[in-house]
Amino acid sequence: MAQLLTSGAIRTLSRGLGISPTKKWGQNFVVDANTVRRIAAAAKLSADDVVMEVGPGLGSLTLALIEIARKVIAVEIDPKLALALPTTVAHRAPEEHQRLVVVEADAVRLDPAQLPEPPTALVANLPYNVAVPVVLHALEHFPTLRQGLVMVQAEVGDRLTAGPGSKIYGSPSVKMAWYAKAKRAGSVSANVFWPVPNVASALVSFERIQSPDANRVEVFGAVDAAFGQRRKMLRQSLKTWAGDDTDAVLERSGIEPTRRGESLDIAEFIALADAKEALGGTART
Repeated sequence: MAQLLTSGAIRTLSRGLGISPTKKWGQNFVVDANTVRRIAAAAKLSADDVVMEVGPGLGSLTLALIEIARKVIAVEIDPKLALALPTTVAHRAPEEHQRLVVVEADAVRLDPAQLPEPPTALVANLPYNVAVPVVLHALEHFPTLRQGLVMVQAEVGDRLTAGPGSKIYGSPSVKMAWYAKAKRAGSVSANVFWPVPNVASALVSFERIQSPDANRVEVFGAVDAAFGQRRKMLRQSLKTWAGDDTDAVLERSGIEPTRRGESLDIAEFIALADAKEALGGTART
């Protein structure tokens, strides 16, 4: 069994590497072993899973994941941390360390060709400032991802899992619904992080679904337009996407032009995209 990192061990490692958590990459390291165990258990991984962990940092969560999964692919943007992680894992998990592969890369721009094999699960303590782009990029570019559990800012977790009609329902909510069923999976105390953040954190779990038979680019274009001016009625907000065809698109889709984006579910955004496609012959992607 791996020897998990304690608060003292994390600070010792940091001093030895001459590093400290940086705002540049949104680093807040988990320093509580019980929280790490809880996250690893909540991820519901199997011994066959290939886990993509984004932002492993000093390896707190990595050590717990490597006990369960067949392989952990740790994607780290910080070159110092990427270099140090294999040594830390080899020292603290000598029987499992060969399951780890470290990829130095920006997860927001990660290409499947950069990984040694396709991942089946995403588990990560995500930097707050890039959490939504990382999750959506992973779901778009790694179709083998079946499930995931991410720790994010509580507000971001609410946005990813919100339903129509809510004030926090927006573009991330709809785009997440395109790829997966997501739900809140718990809260995380700020006291388990170093440095302690000034915001609350939450766990969000998701399971991939079969994406709709629709033009994703057009659907997401409608979503971005509707929420780009969310206080305006659709007859106005959709003009940046449908232009002079806005009224015709709304009529063909059967959606009232006086509604606002926050009232539409994923099926209605698909109806808008299908209507635009039928009127203009947009190619599917």
